[in-house]
Amino acid sequence: MSDAPRYAGFGDYLRAQRQLAHLSLRQLAELTKVSNPYLSQLERGMHQPSVAVLKALADALDVSFDMLLTQVAGPPGDNEAASDDERVSTEAAIRNDPRLSATQKAALLSVYQSMVTEQ
Repeated sequence: MSDAPRYAGFGDYLRAQRQLAHLSLRQLAELTKVSNPYLSQLERGMHQPSVAVLKALADALDVSFDMLLTQVAGPPGDNEAASDDERVSTEAAIRNDPRLSATQKAALLSVYQSMVTEQ
């Protein structure tokens, strides 16, 4: 289960995007033609979604496919300003901060990752 943290981050992001869209899991399942149990498992970080599922989610949630793909794969591993250890430490601090809601964590992680990968 070494992939669990990566997919857990995607699950948190997916849940936050669904909540921002004011959709229940059932509503999202209907829009995407993806089963409700599978979406629940994605939100809990249990699976890596396929490209087809990511496309359906992007369309239903009105978010970019690239952003969803980045959330699943994580930012590219390159030698930019922050080392991998610093990036992981920052992301872990955001994910583990009990003062932040899941939506706030997803938003902060999204902004942070976009800034780290665009430099």
